[in-house]
Amino acid sequence: MRVLVIEDDDAIAEPLERGLRHEGFDVTRAALGGDALNLIDSGSTFDVVLLDLGLPDMDGFSVCRQLRERSETPVIVVSARGDEVDRVVGLELGADDYVVKPFGFRELVARIRAVARRSGPERSTEEEARVDLGGGLVIDTRSRRVLRSGEEVPLTRKEFDLLALLAADPGASFTRELILERVWDPHWYGPTKTLDVHVAALRRKLGDPGIVETVRGVGFRLRVHP
Repeated sequence: MRVLVIEDDDAIAEPLERGLRHEGFDVTRAALGGDALNLIDSGSTFDVVLLDLGLPDMDGFSVCRQLRERSETPVIVVSARGDEVDRVVGLELGADDYVVKPFGFRELVARIRAVARRSGPERSTEEEARVDLGGGLVIDTRSRRVLRSGEEVPLTRKEFDLLALLAADPGASFTRELILERVWDPHWYGPTKTLDVHVAALRRKLGDPGIVETVRGVGFRLRVHP
């Protein structure tokens, strides 16, 4: 598994690199945000990016946003900034996970593998299906495409995973906790506001504010088209 570590502090980056290599990861390090973006632009590919927010040349949130614009590679923010606002901003900008320093190395490795597993290409036979929800809306989980009246709807990875989960049982209510566990992380301890942000984005992109219904006090469900 190829991991890009974006970290300027040698005292953190060097032991982290050694530890990850010991676990069998192929590690590339960039000390600057600009260097990391240049790697992506030059065609270098990675399975996971570990991103520190306190970089000397660029704001870490800006790097996160630009990484997401350039690539679908999962991003795990690893930062000393543990305030809820920072977590929410990072996740809304496209980070797949957020780890606060100091962190346990074993936990970080587990999170890397979990994020990579969720974003990997392997799908079960049950998931490899086209789901026709009526009203011209079709979800193809194998190709990870959403079509509305034949036109593809551009969704982020998290938006697609959220929609695909709800589409697995249209009309059924999914609790907020279950959605966060399945789409984000089985050990999610962060704020749930990011879920509302993604639901709002889905409604907007699909052009139907009622497609994802709020089940008060429970969570969300996908509306069954007549």
